[in-house]
Amino acid sequence: MARPRKYNVNIPGLSCYTDARTKKVYWRYKHPVTGKFHGLGDSEEEARQIAIEANTRLAEQKMKHMFTIREKVSPKFGMSLTVTSWLDRYLKIQVERVADGEIKKQTLKHKSGPVEIFRRECGHMELKAVGAKDIAAIIDQHKEKGHRRMAQVVRSVLMDVYKEAQHAGEVDPGYNPAAATRQTKNSVQRERLNFEEWKTIYSAAQHEQVYVQNSMLLAIVTGQRLGDLARMKFTDVWDDHLHIEQSKTGMRLALPLSLHNDQVGVTLREVINRCRDLVISPYLLHIHHAKGKAKRGGAVSTASITKSFAKVRDNSGLTWSEGSPPSFHEQRSLSERLYRAQGIDTQKLLGHKNQKMTDLYNDDRGKEWVTLAI
Repeated sequence: MARPRKYNVNIPGLSCYTDARTKKVYWRYKHPVTGKFHGLGDSEEEARQIAIEANTRLAEQKMKHMFTIREKVSPKFGMSLTVTSWLDRYLKIQVERVADGEIKKQTLKHKSGPVEIFRRECGHMELKAVGAKDIAAIIDQHKEKGHRRMAQVVRSVLMDVYKEAQHAGEVDPGYNPAAATRQTKNSVQRERLNFEEWKTIYSAAQHEQVYVQNSMLLAIVTGQRLGDLARMKFTDVWDDHLHIEQSKTGMRLALPLSLHNDQVGVTLREVINRCRDLVISPYLLHIHHAKGKAKRGGAVSTASITKSFAKVRDNSGLTWSEGSPPSFHEQRSLSERLYRAQGIDTQKLLGHKNQKMTDLYNDDRGKEWVTLAI
């Protein structure tokens, strides 16, 4: 038997030979562990596919074996993974959870920041050597800067980092130094927005790009989150409804175009018609004047909507002395309060799974006077 010269075989374990009697070329695969040859017939394409698949499976088995060895090494020699090594694995686990539909991409994105903070502060340490004092120091850095919400997020993510480490057997069951730290309280400092203030800001936006007023109308009439407003397309309108799949919860809503906000005095249909203009665009909120990377007709980014709202709010002449000025998101709370007064089911409108969350939006934080009816 001789190997044919015309075949360039570059797949490990795969080879071919010419049968001296029939002059046909046959393929075979040599198992890298046993050393035995396995006949694969005379089809080159099929033989290549089989060899590639065999090598892939053997590589997977080898990786599993290496993980098993690593798990045995740690307890026998008192060795532990470093924080950096574990965080690399932790992020891969989270990517797999996104692929399996367990968590959303946005959740993974929110975890990435605290993970990198932990890597920067404690990456050189052994995972088992990190204590509550180390994590408390990281959390306190954010509290001292006034970033109390970020301190909460860091603590929550690091608790999850150690929960996954427990599942993987890299730390002892129950070992979670992040859970031993004190939970940070974060009282809301931002003021609510009332309807009179909304009208003032809306009027101040009349000289800005058209999308600024349109975004405010969509926010107050639909009650949806900023990210969902920015993604709304004209093709989402059919059967006399605007269809919305909320990115945060996955809730699928169909809002009737006849939805009417009594205070504003406008229907959802009228707001959408207002968004239809001479600019050709698939998006309800779109760029009218190209600037930098923003192209005419392109979608308006959430950052641009937020900045534009803040700009007109600050130029409106309104002042807030009790707390920080209301952000664009406060229109969602205002929308809930206006619609609840109309008798509309605001839990469904906002897409909340429970009434308790909707009630948080209904809280005006002492903004309005309570009138005694007699």
